[in-house]
Amino acid sequence: MQSSDKKEIEQLVSELNDHSYRYHVLDTPVIADAEYDKLFRRLQELEAKTGYILPSSPTQRVGAPPLEKFDKVRHVEPMLSLDNAFSHDEVREFDQRIKKFLKSDAEIEYTVEPKYDGLAMELSYRKGKLHHASTRGDGVEGEDVTRNIRTIKAIPLTIENDASVPEEIDLRGEVYIDIEEFENLNREREKAGEAAFANPRNAAAGSVRQLDSAITAGRKLHMACYGVGAVKGMEFKSQKHLMEWLGQARFPVPLGFKTAKGIEQVIAVIQKIETERSRLPFEADGAVIKVNDFALQRQLGIKTREPRWAIAYKFPAHQGVTVIEDIIASVGRTGAITPVAIMKPVRIGGVTVSRSTLHNWDEIERKDIRIGDTVIIERAGDVIPHVVSVMTDNRSGSERRFPRPSTCPVCGSHVAREEGEVAFRCVGLNCEAQVLEKIIHYASRGAMDIEHLGEKNVELLYSNGLVKHFSDLYRIKKEQLLGLPRFAEKSAQNLIDAVEKSKRTTLARFLFALGILHVGEFAAKQLAKHFKDLQDLYQVAPERIMEIKQMGEKLAASISEFFSEKGNLLTFEALGELGVIVENPDYEAPGAKQAGILDNKTFVITGTLSQPRELFEQLIEKHGGRATGSVSKKTSYVLAGEEAGSKLEKAKTLGVKILSESEFMELIKE
Repeated sequence: MQSSDKKEIEQLVSELNDHSYRYHVLDTPVIADAEYDKLFRRLQELEAKTGYILPSSPTQRVGAPPLEKFDKVRHVEPMLSLDNAFSHDEVREFDQRIKKFLKSDAEIEYTVEPKYDGLAMELSYRKGKLHHASTRGDGVEGEDVTRNIRTIKAIPLTIENDASVPEEIDLRGEVYIDIEEFENLNREREKAGEAAFANPRNAAAGSVRQLDSAITAGRKLHMACYGVGAVKGMEFKSQKHLMEWLGQARFPVPLGFKTAKGIEQVIAVIQKIETERSRLPFEADGAVIKVNDFALQRQLGIKTREPRWAIAYKFPAHQGVTVIEDIIASVGRTGAITPVAIMKPVRIGGVTVSRSTLHNWDEIERKDIRIGDTVIIERAGDVIPHVVSVMTDNRSGSERRFPRPSTCPVCGSHVAREEGEVAFRCVGLNCEAQVLEKIIHYASRGAMDIEHLGEKNVELLYSNGLVKHFSDLYRIKKEQLLGLPRFAEKSAQNLIDAVEKSKRTTLARFLFALGILHVGEFAAKQLAKHFKDLQDLYQVAPERIMEIKQMGEKLAASISEFFSEKGNLLTFEALGELGVIVENPDYEAPGAKQAGILDNKTFVITGTLSQPRELFEQLIEKHGGRATGSVSKKTSYVLAGEEAGSKLEKAKTLGVKILSESEFMELIKE
């Protein structure tokens, strides 16, 4: 490698990072986008030619293959949450508590900054280089989202040399998306037929938690760094000192960060932030107040989950007045039908609102919401907008009620509403709104057990138009798979073989695979014991199901409704024509079943046994018992293997009889 190439690469990296800092942090670009792109392409060419790539190179922000899942990361110091204040008096009470704890009446110096409504994040640097980034999680352990955070151009991959570089430092901040970019993102999602994000916070969180970093890179995320966790090789004296260092190290910091002497100055700063809130480019749901002096912070310490030295003042809810122009029924991925108000667009707290969930039909009737009504809309805590009340004095008489659904608005199938439930649900197998969820469940291990067909591959097949329903799985050709990402000759053949293998199955597995509401593995096996063939369930009466022990009214109604839907029965015929064979080795002819040694007994299995857990579950069911997942007073036995954990301890506490594997085998021999 020529020294001139190496020198040019280093110069380009430094120059491009400087331009990114000016554009994404300072908001003062000095070159046009086209010029930046030209420099970036030159860097790519040189890196490809020489193989010399610096860790801080902007080319290293995107490009890794999608992850299967996120690894867990333990925070060196816990990421605490903040206590909330909802009035100025509560802020004053916070100040009084601090003075009382410190046994001092001296005025405290505080810092005040906008409370960014995003996703809490920790950036961990080792010897000046970004080592990993992790979400807050439960405060002790979060998810490793390093590859996605590297795509945020405002975040330095390497701490600049003009700042002191600690040996190790964990920085805390908030990942967020600007309001304008949030609205653009939702418009793009709606055009693509995807669900809109409820608010900027959800959009930021959803973007950070993408397994494919290329998707995150397209979301235009930002970050504001406001705190520090573990530090090695450096000491900060105050929050203000930390902010100054972050600025020198080219980290983005909260807009409008201020220091204030005494709590009345703090309140004045809060009022200023609230006044300017609607003009901020990002969503701010409050202001964060912290004791400035780190020595005082250490003296004050923490309570159970929150520091004593900080509090979040929450702004009141945003409200607006608009008109409901229409109400539509939206079908979710599980079949639940939700009424949604389509409204005349109104600006509420910096976000244009044109849709609002109405939750359910009981809520519509309780508030007497009609199409054409003038309503008050609220974004409490800046979440999904909802209708607070109807301005009935504005009614002209032309307003229309929105009736409860009798059929699914997507597929036309019947809808069911269980007693005591508020949600209506579509019972159709062919409903496009539920297709992804149904295929994923259909292929799962306890159902049709189609290997190599996880959630990501289902989404890939669906997005490329190869499956619109789980019956389409049996129509896929190997040649179609070879044109898709992640599918080579062997992986394509593996999936084709797995689908072919699944064509021969048992009635119990098939019934579970259908995803009938309330029908889990146990109910599916009970049905298989009492119905010889699938066709015997067609048009089945609820009363017939309720004759089966442990089958209640709610479950019987769900099964009867499902097998009375004509579209579902036609789907079964289509599956038969595609070669799906459903056998039933579990059927027990009337009078043939003898009493089992474990009749009416419930078991919980825990720990490691000599054989797979499924084998012991089958033995329990074969002898008339039932395996469940949790221990209660009604549990008959706990079958405990090696390294049994909390379930064993709970069984001891409740006095449930505990069996070893050998004791269990003796029991069923008897």
